[in-house]
Amino acid sequence: MANPRTNFIARLDWVTIILFLVMVGFGWMNVFASSRNEGTGGSLFDFSQRYSKQFYYILTALVIAIFTLTIDGKVWSFFSFPIYIVTLLILPITIIIGKEINGARAWIFIGSFSIQPAEFTKFATALALAKILSAYNFVVQKPRNLMTIGAVLGIPMILILAQKDTGTALVFLVFVLVLFREGMSWVVLFVGGLAILLFVLTMLVPIPVLLAVISVIALGLTWLYQRNFKFFYIGFLSLGILFGLASLASTYLGQDWSLSRMFFLASFVAFLIWLTIILRKRHNPLLLILLTWFGAILFIFSVDFVFHEVLQEHQQSRINNILGLESDPLGRGYNLNQSKIAIGSGGFFGKGFMQGTQTSLNFVPEQSTDFIFCTVGEEWGFMGSLMVLGMFSGLILRLIFLAERQRSAFSRIYGYGVASILFFHFAINIGMTIGIVPVIGIPLPFFSSGGSSLWAFTLMLFIFLRLDTDRYQIVS
Repeated sequence: MANPRTNFIARLDWVTIILFLVMVGFGWMNVFASSRNEGTGGSLFDFSQRYSKQFYYILTALVIAIFTLTIDGKVWSFFSFPIYIVTLLILPITIIIGKEINGARAWIFIGSFSIQPAEFTKFATALALAKILSAYNFVVQKPRNLMTIGAVLGIPMILILAQKDTGTALVFLVFVLVLFREGMSWVVLFVGGLAILLFVLTMLVPIPVLLAVISVIALGLTWLYQRNFKFFYIGFLSLGILFGLASLASTYLGQDWSLSRMFFLASFVAFLIWLTIILRKRHNPLLLILLTWFGAILFIFSVDFVFHEVLQEHQQSRINNILGLESDPLGRGYNLNQSKIAIGSGGFFGKGFMQGTQTSLNFVPEQSTDFIFCTVGEEWGFMGSLMVLGMFSGLILRLIFLAERQRSAFSRIYGYGVASILFFHFAINIGMTIGIVPVIGIPLPFFSSGGSSLWAFTLMLFIFLRLDTDRYQIVS
């Protein structure tokens, strides 16, 4: 008779485990190289130094990994909602008792150690989403189901935004990839791409000009559908008249309304009028054009509001630096500028372990946390950077492969959630260090120093590996 313990060990995906161990080990080497001058002691267990703390975090993460593998996969499914609710309840508590670091109140301190509860909300949300989507006869496209999904993803985002931790809040948007795998229409991805385009254009183009261009495009699409210039002229003329009325109202009321505000008022009235006409005549294609047009206008104004009223000044400056609207290499753009210098100076093979001048002289702020990839680029060069890219790509592809072989919908969906979160962190973190995305402050999994991040990613990954050992069973 086969030994159950031997079978369990054989069912473990050792490819993923080895990748995890290599990444954590290589990550610690780079943390050591980037933070070895921060403390005065030299002992590996001197917790005044960041690399010593990270070593402790790694040992603890290994204990978490082993412990997680001993828990039956059905436990995670059964307690998915309680885990999700508990992590949500901790978030507002963090706002009250947490310590503010870099403008965000997201950390709870216990002695000299800190915990960031939002990191654990990611895997809890992945569990809750997997539980919802794997329910019998659950259809993603139904409006009621979409509202449920929106609440599950939106509540933690709002609570984390209240902590002023925008980067972590944005991670939850990546769950749209999971929804797409589970049957959500490609239209959602198209809308997401359109939203990104509109965001960039809102930052680069004056709002009145952008609104006018969108309106002309909408009217042009109306003409293409009707093949009749009458609708084009009527739409253009009515929008112009309403804009003129808004301008007169501004003058009459003694208000100095901006062009953008007057255009919005005119567009809103026009939307209501055209919506009534189209619904009465049941022109579905025209209704789609109308909703897209007004939705784009609302999105443009929301971007403008969020950028000026929600984002902090340093986040605004980072976005402006990325888009080329500001140039401040010694101020807000210092991190990014030094990051590029460090990575570029590594050349093809790098300067060698602990030989990086940018790293050893502490030129790059946060170089052992959010900007750890700078150390990789400088000391290990292009080849080392390529190896890191290869490890992350291999891990994510391996997780997708494991997810697809699950018989249980819960396990498959959770696996895609893990892969999506890792992909977002990997792509955005490296992207911000080389200047292709704004600096939003999220860690590189298994590399950046910090206990909360490492523990949360370890727990997230090994829950899935435990579920994978029961891949021939239905976990519900």
